[in-house]
Amino acid sequence: MTDLRIAGRKAKKHWQFYVIILLPLLYLIIFKYIPMFGLQIGFKQYRVSKGIWGSEWVGLKNFIRFFSSPSSMQIIWNTISLSLYSILISFPFAIILAVALNEAASKRYKKFTQMITYMPYFISTVVLVSMIIQFTDTRMGLVNHFIGLFGMKPVNFMAKPDLFRHIYVWTNVWQTTGYNAIIYLAALTTIDPQLYEAAKVDGCSRVQKILHIDLPGIQSTVIILLILNMGYVMSIGFEKAYLMQNGLNLQTSEIISTYIYRIGLINSDFSFSTAVGFFNSIINLVLLLTVNKLARKTGETGLW
Repeated sequence: MTDLRIAGRKAKKHWQFYVIILLPLLYLIIFKYIPMFGLQIGFKQYRVSKGIWGSEWVGLKNFIRFFSSPSSMQIIWNTISLSLYSILISFPFAIILAVALNEAASKRYKKFTQMITYMPYFISTVVLVSMIIQFTDTRMGLVNHFIGLFGMKPVNFMAKPDLFRHIYVWTNVWQTTGYNAIIYLAALTTIDPQLYEAAKVDGCSRVQKILHIDLPGIQSTVIILLILNMGYVMSIGFEKAYLMQNGLNLQTSEIISTYIYRIGLINSDFSFSTAVGFFNSIINLVLLLTVNKLARKTGETGLW
């Protein structure tokens, strides 16, 4: 009882902080937790006329249907390979850019480079995909025009399934590297300047400073962001993949999110698409927990 009184007094004393927390808490409850009740239609044969509660339970029928589908393994592989490829390429580029900018002696050059690399982030996905299609056009595209200068035949890039992942990932690198580097740049500013002074006195080269001061200094930030990225391996962006998708590259461009959209909304099979989406979220959660545990076991920072 005494503890409750103490907690009540503390809450009354710091009521402003509880008011600040209230709005994001309401947002999470309304838009993140309440919709979870809809997950049950993944285990039902959902009928609009009967509603969620009135629809018939079918157990794991929708999950079995997905895994027995001949295209399910291909879709899962497309999602994982595209996401891991994106992380493996995008992640180091942002760190390299941040370290390079941190070493730049000229502040004007540093700000100019930062602005140039940051600008593509503001381009909308629709505009970006339109640019990709225009640049790779077989007749008018700049890429094919450049290839033609070497006497080579034009390539229909968007129609080749093998090229879909490369186009997706490398345009993503161009668009997001500058934005992602800001977090590492902020982490680099927290490193004690005395370490650089000591390294200078010891005669360390720039490479040695990067290896022994910069990279260890941002190590915890790198680990946290890597864990967060791994939590979204199966939830790679829907918009860009869907807009770049066409009948000719469907073999590699069909990922779980586009599959859910096509089956759930276009074919109105809500139960099946919910089951696939639920499976997707479970895998993300397992990956997040696994990577977090591995990070903590190796003595690095974890999310919790």
